Amino acid sequence: MEELIFIVEESDEGGFIAKGLGVAIFTQAESWNELKTAVVDAVHCHFDDDQKRLIRLHIVKEEVIAA
Repeated sequence: MEELIFIVEESDEGGFIAKGLGVAIFTQAESWNELKTAVVDAVHCHFDDDQKRLIRLHIVKEEVIAA
């Protein structure tokens, strides 16, 4: 089964952004649950077939600390 990996970051405007690695898929949503649904929908739109795929969401959290 094919696995698709998405890098997920918090958006500066709020919500989340998901970018596919190795595939040209990008989506965003206001909440975590909405993002999961948006990623699944984007994958179905990108691939016009009935093949099952695993989707891995890799969360990246960036924090800047002044020292």
